[in-house]
Amino acid sequence: MVDATTRFFEDLDRRGYEPLLAKTSGTLRIDLHEGAQTRHWLLRIDHGQLNVSQEDREADTVIGASPALFDDLATGREHGLAALLRGDMTVAGDARLVVQVERIFPGSPDARGPRRRFAGEVH
Repeated sequence: MVDATTRFFEDLDRRGYEPLLAKTSGTLRIDLHEGAQTRHWLLRIDHGQLNVSQEDREADTVIGASPALFDDLATGREHGLAALLRGDMTVAGDARLVVQVERIFPGSPDARGPRRRFAGEVH
């Protein structure tokens, strides 16, 4: 079974272009820490063009989180900036990139009004 994080990143990679990031360029690496293991996701953004891999490479911004927290972010059950302010997530490098990328995450399932959904999201 594929987790929500994998579905989220696979959807971004398939999408290829995200208009909400048309003015954004940079690299964002997400390090998901679970015990002694760390799983990496690397998101390259070039004026909205997206490329996703699981490389452990240098990045402009590095986010550290637990796999469970990132699953919650990927499904909209958790808000990234709130998790950062609580200290549940770490950011190293250019924090502005986190704020810009935050807009492509799904909104809360309980929110009223329209929200973006990613293709793999269960309704």
